[in-house]
Amino acid sequence: MKKGQVLEGTIEKVEFPNKGVVTVAEEGKSVIVKNGIPGQKVKFCVNKFKRGNAEGRLLEVLEKSPLETRKPVCSIFPACGGCMYQTMSYEAQMEMKAEQVKNILDEAVDGEYLFEGVKASPKEFAYRNKMEFSFGDEYKDGPLTLGLHKKGSTYDVLAASDCKLVHDDMTKILNCVLEYFKQRNVSYYKKMQHTGYLRHLLVRRAVKTGEILTALVTSGQTEVFAGDTQGDGRAQEQELLKGWMEALKELPLEGSFAGILHIRNDSLADVVQSDETQVLYGKDYFYEELLGLTFRISPFSFFQTNSLGAEVLYETARSYIGETKDKVVFDLYSGTGTIAQITSPVADKVVGVEIVEEAVEAARKNAAFNGLENCEFIAGDVLKVIDELTDRPDIIILDPPRDGIHPKAIGKIIEFGVDRMVYISCKPTSLARDLVPLQEGGYKVEKVCCVDMFPFTSGIETVCLLSHVK
Repeated sequence: MKKGQVLEGTIEKVEFPNKGVVTVAEEGKSVIVKNGIPGQKVKFCVNKFKRGNAEGRLLEVLEKSPLETRKPVCSIFPACGGCMYQTMSYEAQMEMKAEQVKNILDEAVDGEYLFEGVKASPKEFAYRNKMEFSFGDEYKDGPLTLGLHKKGSTYDVLAASDCKLVHDDMTKILNCVLEYFKQRNVSYYKKMQHTGYLRHLLVRRAVKTGEILTALVTSGQTEVFAGDTQGDGRAQEQELLKGWMEALKELPLEGSFAGILHIRNDSLADVVQSDETQVLYGKDYFYEELLGLTFRISPFSFFQTNSLGAEVLYETARSYIGETKDKVVFDLYSGTGTIAQITSPVADKVVGVEIVEEAVEAARKNAAFNGLENCEFIAGDVLKVIDELTDRPDIIILDPPRDGIHPKAIGKIIEFGVDRMVYISCKPTSLARDLVPLQEGGYKVEKVCCVDMFPFTSGIETVCLLSHVK
């Protein structure tokens, strides 16, 4: 087997995340091919070797899988990078993901544990409350598009005009924005040349309140607007933005705009961030409700992208946490303090630690808004802050980023010697890695449950209960 070789085979299984395993009979070796479904016969090109293992790029699906029991629900599947498994039933998707997680954890867990399977997202479609759409073109020098990147492409953007992951309000906003700027022949920002104006469209929509926050992200290159007497194009830009805002306000939406923003971003990196934010209409935040609590969300606040799914996830975590009456709870990697606030009503005290200062500030405001006086939120790296904490926890909740917990932080967490911990993970391979030192430190995995927050994608959340072995 060599690089560039074109081969055929059947995907035997898909390992997390989205790694199809194809055994090539004539070669007697397995190749990892992404973006496939178990049972598909595929043609692929071997494009690299990683630690001696071959990886291939999917070229063509030669035969469908028996698991593909329905037709795609949007016009740009399977080219779009947003979805993987539209042609599988939702039940089959969940079964596959649960099996992936269990196989990973079985390798890492010492002894027996209860695997409780997977809980479904309450909404199969239109579940996302946040989207970051990109401006670009579908092919070089093609017409302006606004949507999602093609699978495996950094540059080509497909117009997501009928995406089923989002509410119809978001689709109406996307189509309105694309048409508005196409009619005015406004340029998009080209990442290699660092020229152009339109970069991203950020849309957030609360499921419970229906409030919508929309932000147009552009470069500061106002010289693209010719004819301004001041020479920098700012006057034309403001006229353009005013017209865009008015076009949005005229849309017949189920929800309503809490705010319409213009964000200027001149970072060379292809990320959605703000150098300067202008509120064109309303305010720069909105409210969402979760398990009876209210959360204020700004453009860049971390908040689970599936609000109804988050309720399932946090209810599961709360049931694993158990009785918190008169106990001190540590919520490490606390984000905007969602879990902390959900567990706080009967606890003696909840201490949240989060490295992102904006998230900590949001957590403090949300706790105050919800009348919770026993929550303390600290900004800083868990690895460093943990040495400065004066409270002694009875229960620890861990909800780290995708890469998991710093090994040195795990050692410090173990030293608290709490009776039980609950680990919430969005990447089961990181969870499996972290379980090894936690078990070596005297903790036993009691039970695990998956929550499918992201139908049609490879993503899955896992909740794990650990108890201290006396």
